[in-house]
Amino acid sequence: MATATPTKPPLTAISRDRSPLALWHLLSLDAPTVAALWTWFIASANHVHLPLSSTLAMAVTVWMLYAADRLLDARVLNMNPTYHEDLEARHYFHHRFRSAFLTGILFASIVLAALLPHLDAEAIRLYLILGSLVIGYFLLIHATRSAHRLPKEIAVGLFFAAATFIPTVARRPDLRVPLLPSALLFAALCSLNCLFIYAWEHEEDCTNHPAHAITRRAIRNLPLLTVLLALCGAALTLLSHETPWSVPCTIAYCAALLFLLHTHHLVINPVSLRAAADLALTTPLLLLPFLRQ
Repeated sequence: MATATPTKPPLTAISRDRSPLALWHLLSLDAPTVAALWTWFIASANHVHLPLSSTLAMAVTVWMLYAADRLLDARVLNMNPTYHEDLEARHYFHHRFRSAFLTGILFASIVLAALLPHLDAEAIRLYLILGSLVIGYFLLIHATRSAHRLPKEIAVGLFFAAATFIPTVARRPDLRVPLLPSALLFAALCSLNCLFIYAWEHEEDCTNHPAHAITRRAIRNLPLLTVLLALCGAALTLLSHETPWSVPCTIAYCAALLFLLHTHHLVINPVSLRAAADLALTTPLLLLPFLRQ
């Protein structure tokens, strides 16, 4: 079978865009920002007060996971510097500055250890359960190289959403059932975010790429899935009396923003486009004036 000629030179992919938005993405700060913001937003919308240590621990943990994941993805460059398949600018950036990222992960782990005693015991218990699943996922992806056997985008959405809802339901166990529809919608939004990014980064071969069958089917129906998610968010906003309107409403708005990006993705720089997909999930910032702890 013929090997495709590499089309993404790594250094130019890194250096072409050094805007604040691009650096926010390349430094793996996008996902931690979204995670910390939604952790606070979900709690605040449900009138649950979270200490700063809770949102800070969330941001630190997510940064460590994402930085480590990108370093592991890029480790193939140690053996083959000309390898380009499945690697994007963020992978080359992490590989190029891997010593700095490894040092950052070390200091982040120290910060996280200092924050753990300030977290709720129930939250820690739930995070340990979730963490065991995430570790198993990491091992499956990076140790056995069987990423194509799992719907990666779906798994990431579920893990991400579960992590952001844990601090709230740990303090208010009575909210576990009422918040379940919103949690599922947010998981779908996070998965949709990953699916759009995958489709953009595999524009020419996304239907033939060795992804999970669910991923390939979802990519073929992205517009429909986006509309369905927005409609479900709007319906939950209008019909549910057990959960605050702001969470499903924001989910619907984020889905619309992702679809808007999708319609213009061909004219946006790839690195900025990837960052903008996560920026679309910072919509809760617009509701800051309306929320009270």
